[in-house]
Amino acid sequence: MAESGEVLYKDDSACFVCGRNNPLGLQVVFQTDPAGNTSYARVTLASEYQGWQGVVHGGILATLLDEACVYACRNLADQCVTAEMQVRYRKPVPVGVEVELFGQLLEHKRKIWSACAQVKVDGTLYAEAQAKVFVLDKH
Repeated sequence: MAESGEVLYKDDSACFVCGRNNPLGLQVVFQTDPAGNTSYARVTLASEYQGWQGVVHGGILATLLDEACVYACRNLADQCVTAEMQVRYRKPVPVGVEVELFGQLLEHKRKIWSACAQVKVDGTLYAEAQAKVFVLDKH
C-alpha cells in the first residue's frame, strides 16, 4: 500500500487477457493509437472458451470488451480499472473464428472516464460495451 492508502498495482505480465506470463490466459496483443485514443486486437477463441457448444462464452466476450476499453484509456493513463460496464450481445460468437476487438476512449474528465468497445467478426458487430473506467494514475 502507498502511504496515502491507495493500493499500488504492479504489472507482472500475468493478466488473463494480455499477460505473456499466463500460460492459461488468452495472451491477446493490443495495439493502441494515441491520436485517436483507440485500441485494437485480433484473437481466435478455441472451444476451451465456449459456453454452449460451438459458441464463445459471454463472460469471455465481456472480459475482452473490458480489456479493449481499458487499453483505449491507457493511451492517456498508466493505470486504470473498470468501474462499471454494460454489455450488449447481438449475435452468438462462434468458436474458432478470428474476432476483432475495437476500443475507444470517449470522455476523459476527472478520475472516471467513459469508453466503449466492440467485438466484430468479418466486419459484423457481435457484441458491444459501454464502460466507466476509474483512472488510478495518468501519464
